Amino acid sequence: MLIPAIPPTADAALSLALTQAIDNKTKPLGSLGRLEALAKQIGMIQKTTQPVLTEPALLVFASDHGIVAEGVSAYPQDVTWQMVENFLAGGAAINVFARQNGCALQVVDAGVNHAFGTRPGLVDRKIARGTRNFAHEAAMAPEECALSLERGMALVRDLPGNVVGFGEMGIGNTTAAAALMHKLTNTPLAECVGAGTGLAPGGIQRKQAVLDSAMRTHAQVSEPLAVLATFGGFEIAMMAGAMLQAAALRKVLLIDGFIVTSALLAAARLQPAILDYCVFAHCSDEQGHGRMLEHLGAQPLLQLGLRLGEGTGGALALPLLHAAVNFLNQMATFGSAQVSTQSA
Repeated sequence: MLIPAIPPTADAALSLALTQAIDNKTKPLGSLGRLEALAKQIGMIQKTTQPVLTEPALLVFASDHGIVAEGVSAYPQDVTWQMVENFLAGGAAINVFARQNGCALQVVDAGVNHAFGTRPGLVDRKIARGTRNFAHEAAMAPEECALSLERGMALVRDLPGNVVGFGEMGIGNTTAAAALMHKLTNTPLAECVGAGTGLAPGGIQRKQAVLDSAMRTHAQVSEPLAVLATFGGFEIAMMAGAMLQAAALRKVLLIDGFIVTSALLAAARLQPAILDYCVFAHCSDEQGHGRMLEHLGAQPLLQLGLRLGEGTGGALALPLLHAAVNFLNQMATFGSAQVSTQSA
């Protein structure tokens, strides 16, 4: 498997040109706050002082997890395929927000424990009917993990447009994400484990105990791909592959919440320059996401108390990306508007 090379976006001359273009707009210096940094980042990704956003797409990856056999979720595994059906029917939150913001939506079956058949709107890239139970054995064989990454890369190669958002669905995947966070960031496990789909305190304690035991079982696993195969899910690995390919193609990556960011943790260990291409949509209310973002040096755009997943935070943040490129391209300069730059 060939991991695509990702070049850093650093370019001193372009950085200066973008700063000057932003500062010359008819506003006090810095007065558009985070939008100014966002406009500059998108310009650096696209290597231009006049960036544009074309055909934004959101990929929602779904898969099941063997670890649910340990009682780590408040919901049964069947909810994964039932929610995929909801996506296909257009009735989930992500459908609403994607429609609202003109974002194409693709639902990807990475490994759901259900036979959907050929369905309009469903991209079948199923690896298997869910991962194995990593409390006792690796979630994926190395070959399955590699295939997941490759299929994610291939999906993005076929996408039009230059903005890709990422979402997920998979009962049990906050447990997988917590394990990845712990192994890839060395954050204490207690700070990685949260309520997921809504566990009560006793359920959170059980979830942490399951993870404590799994960490002892797989104590020697440390290399990034081995960590991803041991603790991840098909949807998480496929997302990581899609992210790597998107950055290699100089697309803007719109990163959602806890599970999506866990996929990015793995991708960034393989290609650190991927972070230059990432816009972090929001900080989730799921325990651990804020620490993930701190580890990555990331500043989220929104803080709305979300913890739904599905890519909902990314869809909600998309209008801010449009606002950033639009002010850069359409706002008057002091010279064109004949506005004085001198203070009284």
